Amino acid sequence: MKEIMAIIRQERINKTKEELVKAGFSSLTARKVLGRGRMFVDYDLMEETDGKAIGLSRGTRLMPKRIINVIVKDNEVEEITRVIIKVNRTDNKGDGKIFVLPIDGAYRVRDGKKGNEVL
Repeated sequence: MKEIMAIIRQERINKTKEELVKAGFSSLTARKVLGRGRMFVDYDLMEETDGKAIGLSRGTRLMPKRIINVIVKDNEVEEITRVIIKVNRTDNKGDGKIFVLPIDGAYRVRDGKKGNEVL
């Protein structure tokens, strides 16, 4: 099993959820976060967020983002990353990142089942 952690633009969350469901990935967790990458803030993109970037000085503002976490079987990693990239790619800085992390185990609380069966 793998955990897919995708950091995406906030305005892409609904379309991302829709496309993940269409591709068969309906179970996910999403959170609102603030962050920034290595580059200075692109203020044209900030206008798209209605100026909701948070920070004290030019170039170090934290931009509103979304993190999506999805647990998938090993053989589903390529498909889910393909879907996330397809929806979120604009060829601009700030499109996001996808991280793939190993999962050592999973248990369903309701019935105690474990492993891939809980997915």
